[in-house]
Amino acid sequence: MNRLEIIGQGKYLQLLNDNHWEYAARKNVSAIVAIVAEINGKALIVEQFRPAVGCNVIEWPAGLVGDIPGQENESLETAASRELEEETGYQAERLELLAYGPASAGMSNEIIHIFRAYNLTKVSAGGGVDNEKITVHLVPLEDIDAWLQQRQQDGILIDLKFYSGLYFLHSRQPLQLS
Repeated sequence: MNRLEIIGQGKYLQLLNDNHWEYAARKNVSAIVAIVAEINGKALIVEQFRPAVGCNVIEWPAGLVGDIPGQENESLETAASRELEEETGYQAERLELLAYGPASAGMSNEIIHIFRAYNLTKVSAGGGVDNEKITVHLVPLEDIDAWLQQRQQDGILIDLKFYSGLYFLHSRQPLQLS
């Protein structure tokens, strides 16, 4: 018998028990988007403090889909475009879905959709919304390994999804999604 039980709940998250397997689920969110982008051979990277790990984290611009009241049914592409501009101040002429999958399949029901942004134009300061304090970095791809190593030595974590994005920047090929 399949029995789903809510064992804890906050404003944005639920803790669920599904036949003795506990996991977290976001409330009022349909998906997560991350955006891989480069401008003239430089990776467009964001850095922000993440309370769950207690330090700054290097990431691709990313965010939630369907979390804004009145926009619950927004498309993945619309959310990716919005998050890219909010966090970095750039708009993309085109977005391409590269891959999707679970963030942490044993702990969360989140599915992340990774997009590639093309032909970017700076339209605002970026830096996030509300209480977000996002730092934007443009790092030459030829220097990215040394830059990431230095950031780690400085005590900053690198989100593992970041390495997935680098794969797509280097391969230039999306996965064949059905």
